[in-house]
Amino acid sequence: MCFGFDGEGALRDSLDRKGASRRTLFRGAAAGVAGAAVLATAAPAVAHGGRHGGSSGRRRSVPHDEISIQLYTLRAAMSTPEGVDLVLTRLAQYGYEKVELAGLYGRTASAMRAQLNDLGIRASSSHDGISADSAALRTKLENALILGQKYVNVPYLNSTSLSDWQQWADQMNAEAAVAKRYGLRYGYHNHAHEFTIDLGGGLTPWEVLTSRLDRKLVHLEVDLYWAYTGGVNTGAADPDRFAIDVIREAPQTVRQFHVKDRDATTGDMCDLGTGVVDFPRIFRSHTVEEYIVENDTPDVTPLTTAAVGHLYLDHLEY
Repeated sequence: MCFGFDGEGALRDSLDRKGASRRTLFRGAAAGVAGAAVLATAAPAVAHGGRHGGSSGRRRSVPHDEISIQLYTLRAAMSTPEGVDLVLTRLAQYGYEKVELAGLYGRTASAMRAQLNDLGIRASSSHDGISADSAALRTKLENALILGQKYVNVPYLNSTSLSDWQQWADQMNAEAAVAKRYGLRYGYHNHAHEFTIDLGGGLTPWEVLTSRLDRKLVHLEVDLYWAYTGGVNTGAADPDRFAIDVIREAPQTVRQFHVKDRDATTGDMCDLGTGVVDFPRIFRSHTVEEYIVENDTPDVTPLTTAAVGHLYLDHLEY
């Protein structure tokens, strides 16, 4: 838990453990070389990127107001009402203007919206499973409207059955059509197993989803850690390139990134800038509408992870 912790001390300890200093952590990008996190000093940002990837000859940075955080990262610190209050207050102090919800932490949508408004934060996105029925779908979408969201995303599906993935894709298309009438964008969030499960004849869930999801209705929220890990697990020589190809080759629009790093030694998630995922390379290849910090297993404390993530993205150039 994070209550009363020494944030500065914890941050120093985290960086000491990773072999980096506070002064240099937020000035560079993890190079895509296993076993090393190369942190380079960067000059002030020159220009923000547009909505398309590629190089314009000018260095770009992540727009401050497009940085968000998935609150699942902070779940251990949000187990009580007081913890929720503390976490949201700290996120505002760290400079977050957006969050992605993973539940309402015992509050109504209206109460959560009021608290976030007071802090200058918007719940722009959420993770919500496929709805059990039409009433559950209506509640999900109405809550999203109350909260002022732009996106709702299905966070996780898993099966070795081809028919399950086909039915899920069809249900997501149906839900997305309803979400569109509410003015909401409906997306799917990947893990690594979509790239590795064999549904028969080498067919993968990712191939089923990307061929069956209606590109006019369903977007993708690509988790970069899991896409990179999918590359590792399929034997790709260049996992960063694998992730880039996932993004480029999908018929659906990739509107959001989960920006999550991978530890070179353990393969686990780690705080941004201390692992091996080459975020600058990926960001140069494709620009999204939201860059969402996430680490399911915070290195020191959840709030330290949140602080590191925001500072890393806010100072990154590519």
